[in-house]
Amino acid sequence: MKTDFQVALVGCGRIAKRHSELLGSGTIAQTTLAAVCDIDPNRAQNYGDRFRVPSYTDMDEMIQHEAIDAVAILTPSGLHAEHVLRLAPYGKHLIVEKPMALTLEDADAMIAACDRHGCKLFVVKQNRFNVPVLKLREALEAGRFGKLVMGTVRVRWCRRQEYYDQDAWRGTWAMDGGVLTNQASHHIDLLQWMMGDVESVMAMSRTALVDIETEDTAVAILKFRNGAIGAIEATTATRPADLEGSLSILGETGSVEIGGFAVNQIKTWNFSTPLAEDQEVLEKYSVNPPNVYGYGHQAYYEHVIHSIQNNTQQLVDGLEGRRSLEVINAIYESIETGREVKLRFRPRYSRLGRPS
Repeated sequence: MKTDFQVALVGCGRIAKRHSELLGSGTIAQTTLAAVCDIDPNRAQNYGDRFRVPSYTDMDEMIQHEAIDAVAILTPSGLHAEHVLRLAPYGKHLIVEKPMALTLEDADAMIAACDRHGCKLFVVKQNRFNVPVLKLREALEAGRFGKLVMGTVRVRWCRRQEYYDQDAWRGTWAMDGGVLTNQASHHIDLLQWMMGDVESVMAMSRTALVDIETEDTAVAILKFRNGAIGAIEATTATRPADLEGSLSILGETGSVEIGGFAVNQIKTWNFSTPLAEDQEVLEKYSVNPPNVYGYGHQAYYEHVIHSIQNNTQQLVDGLEGRRSLEVINAIYESIETGREVKLRFRPRYSRLGRPS
C-alpha cells in the first residue's frame, strides 16, 4: 500500500503558517505534514499541537526519529546554508525558502552537499506557478513578443517598524538583507526567468522610513545578455498600505503586465498578432483561482513532489536559485561601489550575509 509523502518543517516562524496549513490540511494529495521543529519550544509545540504531529527543538533528533521524505527549511535566510549542510547527509530531499542563501559561497556549498549526498535541492519560488505568470511564460516561449525590449518589476509594499521588531534578525545584513533580498527576491527571479541572463547591473538604495541595517527602498537598472534592459523598483516604505507587486514584459510585438499584490492578475495582454485563445486567457487565466488559499505554494509543492517521485527536472533547483541570488549580490555590490557591476563575479563589497 502506497504511503503518503512525508514532509517535515524546520522553522516555525511567520512563513511556516502557509506551509503548515497546506501540508497539514490534506490539501495536497497524498502528502502529509510529518513533524515540526523550532529552537523555540513554544513555537514548535504550538504547530505540533495544532496539526497533531510531533514537535522537536533539534532537527537531527527529528530526522532520526520520524519517517520523513523531505524537509522544508523555513528558518531565517542567514541560516539556510547551515541547515542544508547539516541535513544533507541524511539524504532527505530539501526545500528551502527564498532566498536560498545570502552569499554565493554558501549557495555553492549547498548545491555541492546535496549533489554529494544524493538529495534534491528545491528553492521556493511559488510565484512562478501563478496562473498569469505561466500564461506569460507560454507566450514568451511561443515567440509572441519578438525581440525583447524591456522588463520591469515593481514591489511597493508596506512594512512598518513593528514588522522588523518581531525578530532580532530582520533587516540585518548577516541574517536577512533588505527589501531586495527578502520581499523582492521573487520578482527578481521572475524578471530573470522571463528576460534571460543578466549581463550587468547598476543600483542605488536608501533606508527611508524604518530603523534597520539594510535598505527599505532600492532601484536597479539591468542589462540583459540579449540586449534588452530591465528596471527593478522595490520598497517596503509604501504608506499607508501595500500597493502592488508587478511584472511587465515589453517586446517588439507584444506587451504584458501582471499586477495585483503578488504578481497574480493580468492587467495588460496585448499582441500585434492576436490569437483566438487571447480572450480565453483574459477570461479564465487572468487571476489565480478564487478561494484557493496559498495557490502558488500549493502548485509549487505539487511540482516538488511530482519531481521527486518521478525523478523529473525541478523548475527551481539550487543552480536556478543561485542565478537570482547572484543578481541580488551584484545589485548590492553596485550600491556599495556606485559602479556598474558585470555578472559572473565574486562580491568584494556587498555586505549581504556578512556581519555588520
